[in-house]
Amino acid sequence: MAGPSDQDKLSEDWGLDDIGSAPNADAPVDESSMTDEERAAAAAAEWAAMLEGGDGDGENGADRVLNQDEIDSLLGFDASAGSNVELTGVQALINSALVSYERLPMLEIVFDRLVRLSTTSLRNFTSDNVEVTMDSISSVRFGDYLNSIPLPAILSVIKAEEWENYGLLTVDSNLIYSMIDVLLGGRRVGGNIRVEGRPYTTIEMALARRMIEVILEDTHRAFEPVTTINFKLERMETNPRFAAISRPGNAAILIELRIEMDDRGGKIEILLPYATIEPIREQLLQMFMGEKFGRDPIWEGHLATEIFQADVEIEAVLHEQQLPLSKVLDMKPGQTLMFERSPSDPVRLRCGDVELTEAIMGHIGNHVSVRVTRPLNPPKVTMAAFEAIDETMEGR
Repeated sequence: MAGPSDQDKLSEDWGLDDIGSAPNADAPVDESSMTDEERAAAAAAEWAAMLEGGDGDGENGADRVLNQDEIDSLLGFDASAGSNVELTGVQALINSALVSYERLPMLEIVFDRLVRLSTTSLRNFTSDNVEVTMDSISSVRFGDYLNSIPLPAILSVIKAEEWENYGLLTVDSNLIYSMIDVLLGGRRVGGNIRVEGRPYTTIEMALARRMIEVILEDTHRAFEPVTTINFKLERMETNPRFAAISRPGNAAILIELRIEMDDRGGKIEILLPYATIEPIREQLLQMFMGEKFGRDPIWEGHLATEIFQADVEIEAVLHEQQLPLSKVLDMKPGQTLMFERSPSDPVRLRCGDVELTEAIMGHIGNHVSVRVTRPLNPPKVTMAAFEAIDETMEGR
């Protein structure tokens, strides 16, 4: 049994004025209305009472295991607050360089597209009502992010194949168990779902992998207006130490997505180091000028009519040859230049730098004329090719 000195020591360690004045453990307590300090004080008082009554119930005192909520409370960690907690003092000074990240307008548009695409894809995947929203886009240090991930969670190492670099996709525990509950037809349970004291099973990992692959496919489609990029799932980890894809001090972009399925859901976080998105940095810095949602046949017809009425300049080129600069500078009136051409040789018709066709020179009255001898060269890209690309994109 803990003596008076033990009680004093516990009081000093936990900052309590009087351990004996702690509330009765059997009395109901509304923990939702308690602050973090009150939860920590209540947990400390409960442990002190258990130590004091250790002789009476030694088995319960020895086998007592803290649950995740108690651990978070004792450590002063609130998972619901996330990255929205404002840093103060030295921490704010240290992290001030990364508070405002370089604004990338097109990256924000890309992940807005991802939200829309994922909402549809996850609805089809789960056959349930799914809402995807983007909480924030921020800049973090890679090491700080790994240390802030609330466990358990699944960290997916993804490879951007065209960029030859890596990123992270983190799925929190609440979303994993909520998604599994939906896919396997479980009953609707409100609030956070946590399974304590065991790793993820093979079935849970397999279902989580399917969901992650759906998100990665949507991410590939979201980047298509900017660049062609394929994201490949390399491996899935549950320990942040095994997901170190960058140095701890390197900066990265963190995108937080919230997925809600009626009264349950969780978060997905996508982390892309700045080194990963460096190949398309110039494209991401461009301002967004609008997106094509549908075709306007009236405008297309008007534009085609105006283009067909436009005036273009045609040149008939008889011959071209290269001469030394000294010979060009020595040209005088009356000097004759000999071309290795005969009167029956064809001339080339050009529009700017584009060669159109060939023709034979002649004259009509007092005017020089040309007669076209072969059809125009077909353009490299036709309107039909553009329409085929649009139909392919709409079919997706």
